[in-house]
Amino acid sequence: MPGSDSAWSERFAAWCQKGEQLSSEAGGDPKEILRLLRELEQMHRRLQEGAFRASLPSSRQQLYALLQSMEQSGGWPYIPRLQLKTLLEHLEPPSAQPVAQGNDTA
Repeated sequence: MPGSDSAWSERFAAWCQKGEQLSSEAGGDPKEILRLLRELEQMHRRLQEGAFRASLPSSRQQLYALLQSMEQSGGWPYIPRLQLKTLLEHLEPPSAQPVAQGNDTA
C-alpha cells in the first residue's frame, strides 16, 4: 500500500464517511440513493477490471496466498442488487375487500 498503513486507513475511512454523508444528504430520496448505488457499482466494476486485475500476482504461489487471504478476510466483495421481491414488500398490503370494477348490476 502507498504510504503508511495508518495514513491509508485514515484516507479510506474519510472516503467511506463521505459516501455515508452523500447518502444522508439524499434526504431519503430513492432516486438519489439509487444514483449513488449505481455509481458505487460502476466503480466496483472499474476497480475490478482495472487496478485489481492489473495487480494480480503472476506466480501460482502468490496467487494462492492472495486467495487464502481473501477467504480469511471475507471473500470476494460482492454488491448484491435489490430483488423485486424486496421492493414489493414495501408496498402497502392489499385491502381486505376488493375494489369494484364498475360492473355491478343491482
